[in-house]
Amino acid sequence: MPHLMTSDGCNIFYRTHGVDTSKPVVVFLNGTTQTTLYWGNHVPLFSKGYGLLFYDARGQGQSDLGTTPISLNLHVSDLKNLLDHLAVDRSHLVGISHGARVALEFALEFPKIVNQLVMCSISAQTSDRCRAIVRSWLEILKLSGLKAMAWAALPAVFGNPFLKDHQKIIDKIVDAVVIRNSRNALIAQLEAVLSYPAPDRVPADFDSPTLIITGSQDPLVEPDDVRQLAHHCRATHRHLAGIGHSIPAEAPEIFQKLVLEFFDSDT
Repeated sequence: MPHLMTSDGCNIFYRTHGVDTSKPVVVFLNGTTQTTLYWGNHVPLFSKGYGLLFYDARGQGQSDLGTTPISLNLHVSDLKNLLDHLAVDRSHLVGISHGARVALEFALEFPKIVNQLVMCSISAQTSDRCRAIVRSWLEILKLSGLKAMAWAALPAVFGNPFLKDHQKIIDKIVDAVVIRNSRNALIAQLEAVLSYPAPDRVPADFDSPTLIITGSQDPLVEPDDVRQLAHHCRATHRHLAGIGHSIPAEAPEIFQKLVLEFFDSDT
């Protein structure tokens, strides 16, 4: 399995599909607790026209936690090093939740590398409710472990229709979170997230074409804050009824349609 060794000795796991000079590259950025496997259902369609890059951010999945304290800037540096390693000088970034936060910060720091930016489940501010939810996950994780935290997170991560339609596999979803995550690494990640700056620091000259997708049943994202971020980024905003925080998993076909139409709109 391919890994990138960072300058501070951290192994970053990644997967590629058809990455070469013949077609543009799409980089998929995971949310917290997710791994590269999260995007598996999207490979067949996106790979028809794009090279694909998936990676586990440090502390996620098969990537090391490393010894350097986690920060938003460190995640951005890891992504830049990975793109340099693969000789990718232009890319589309598609991120969800924490991955969207990293994608936005990357686009702010390295705008010439970003063709288009797609962000799911993100807003301009971290609301008090969102902060309390993340803090509750952290405390449950410390006191009771990964499985308890995964169960506690379900109502915040998925909308009602998804939970109703997938009752038979909910236990498997929880088990996957437990198997694919490290308790200590996840504690470090959640502690870091609580200290991130708000995503509203978008300069007036920001010009990366941007699509923001949100769900009506997402308790981690406030509608007014999303509209504020969309205004700052001059972004197209699509708000999906009956969908929660995990948009690519809950509404895969809608997600694919919106993203591919957005990519095509700028060609």
